[in-house]
Amino acid sequence: MRLPLITLALASCAATPSECPIPGATPADHLILPGETHFAHLWQVTFGGENAEAYWSFDGTRLCMQVRNEESGWDCDRICVIEGDGSVDQLSNGRGVTTCSYFMPDGQSVIFASTHAEHETCPPPADRSQGYVWQIHPEYDIYRHAFGSGDEPFVAGPGYDAEATVSPTGDRVVFTSTRSGDLELWTCDLDGGDLQQVTKAPGYDGGAFFSHDGKRLVFRATAFTPGAEEEEQAEYFRLLEQGLVRPSRMELFVINADGTGRQQLTELGKANFAPSFYPDDSKIIFSTNHHDPERPALNFDLFALDLGTGELEQITQFNGPRGKSFDGFPLFSPDGRYLAFSSNRGDSAPGETNVFIAEWR
Repeated sequence: MRLPLITLALASCAATPSECPIPGATPADHLILPGETHFAHLWQVTFGGENAEAYWSFDGTRLCMQVRNEESGWDCDRICVIEGDGSVDQLSNGRGVTTCSYFMPDGQSVIFASTHAEHETCPPPADRSQGYVWQIHPEYDIYRHAFGSGDEPFVAGPGYDAEATVSPTGDRVVFTSTRSGDLELWTCDLDGGDLQQVTKAPGYDGGAFFSHDGKRLVFRATAFTPGAEEEEQAEYFRLLEQGLVRPSRMELFVINADGTGRQQLTELGKANFAPSFYPDDSKIIFSTNHHDPERPALNFDLFALDLGTGELEQITQFNGPRGKSFDGFPLFSPDGRYLAFSSNRGDSAPGETNVFIAEWR
C-alpha cells in the first residue's frame, strides 16, 4: 500500500548546497539551533502524526520506520518504508500494533515486531494508575516482510519478542525477549535460528545495536539503586508479570556479542535510551533527559559519549515552545555521512513527531 505521508520536494533538495539524502526530503536548515554544530544541513522527511525509529537500509538509500497518525485512522503504530523515489509503502497489515523495524542485508526484506496474530485492532493502552509504564505485549512476535510476498514469522513463541536490529556485518540479529522469564538480549542468525542468550542480569535489557565490526552491543538497562536492589527488583518483576515495565530509570551498557564483558557506560540518572555507535565505534550517540531536572519527562536531547575518555557532549539543543521537546532514535547512515533521528522540532501540533536527517559535520 502506497501512502501520501511525505511531501515530495525534489526540486528543493536539488537547490541545497548538499546532496539530498532521501528523495522527497525537505530542506530544514532553519530548524538547526545554536549549538548544534555537528549539523551541516538538515532535512525534514515526514510531516504529521508520530513518526519514529527511522533506520537505514544497508545501502543507505531507504528508511524503515513506525508511523502513528490518528487523522489517517492509524491509532496504532504501523511499519512503513520510505522508498528511493520518496514514496512511502506500508508493510504491516494494519492489525494489532507493531514496533521496531529494521532492514535485512539483502535490501529485499524488513523485520519488525507485531501482535497481529493475536490482536485484530489496537490492544488496550498501558495502565498508568501505576505511574508511567510501557506495555510489554507478550503477543509480540518478530516477522520478516519480504517485498512482494508478505510476512512470515521470524522469531516467535510465548512471550515478548521485539526490538530487533541487524549487525552491520550482515550475519546476526539482536532482539529483546522474555523467553527466559526476564527481558534479556538474544541473538539469532538471518533465518531466525541459532538463538543465543546474551544478557542474564535481572532487569530490562533492550534496545540494542551492534558495533560496526559486529563484536559488541550497546543497550539500555534498568538501573537499580545500590543497596535497594532486592526491593526494586521485586517491584520490577511484579510489573513484568502484568506486561509492564517502568522506563524512567535506564542506564547504558555495552557487552560483547557472546555475552561476556558487560560494562556500564553511564550513571546519569533518569531515562537514557536508543544508543547506537558512531561510524568508527569510538563513541555512542543516544537520547537522554538527565540534563533537565526541572522538566525531565518533557525534554529529551541527543548526547554523545566517548568510549575512551568518558567525555559527554550534547548534540541537540531543542527546547520546544509547546512544552514537550524530544530528539531521539539517532542512527548514522552506513557511510557515516548522515544522521537520522526523530524530533518534535518544527511541529504543527502538540505531540507531532517527525523524522529528520542531518548531514554530519
